[in-house]
Amino acid sequence: MVEVPESLPARMYLLAYDLRKQRMTKGGARLGYVLRAAALTELYLDGRLGEERRRPVPGTPGDDPYGVLAQIAASRPRSWQHWVRKDARPIVAAVREELVRDGWIRVRGRRILGLFPHREVTVKDPRVVKALWGGASSALRGRPVAHVNSYDAAAVALAAAGELTSVLPGSDRRRHRRRIEELTARSGPAAPAVRKVIRQLNAAAASG
Repeated sequence: MVEVPESLPARMYLLAYDLRKQRMTKGGARLGYVLRAAALTELYLDGRLGEERRRPVPGTPGDDPYGVLAQIAASRPRSWQHWVRKDARPIVAAVREELVRDGWIRVRGRRILGLFPHREVTVKDPRVVKALWGGASSALRGRPVAHVNSYDAAAVALAAAGELTSVLPGSDRRRHRRRIEELTARSGPAAPAVRKVIRQLNAAAASG
């Protein structure tokens, strides 16, 4: 059996990798929103984060690998969307460095046209991405929702909300809409929040 990273943000980063094209399908803030939502979801599923009046609140004390819980504890109550947006770019770097350190990926810096810095990401073992994709695919099409692994359910919910086409092309999102809604309901408030953030981005891009 192929090992996969334990953290949900690390899994979502790898799921954003397109094995066929051998590159990341999402970058910058958009990937950051998905990773922030993944960090929030992980804390929520583990009970380290709760919800009051539709806002996240600290729950049971525990690990806070990306510092998200500390930010929420130090702040006045704010919406899930606020926390999805906050520090979206820094979490991309943090998760990428974690994956490099733990030996899951390689990153090579180069310049496009000799001018623009670009990080070329390579997954060391493609079977890891295939295993994660298989878990998400099984969650989407397989056993009853109540029996799906919570991280696989969250991976589908976050991939759909963040429009990760490497996992869920638009046609699959439409075809499995009801199942995705059921998996999202199991995964907590962060996935719906990232969906709203991405839709706002898309609307702004369309009107601008």
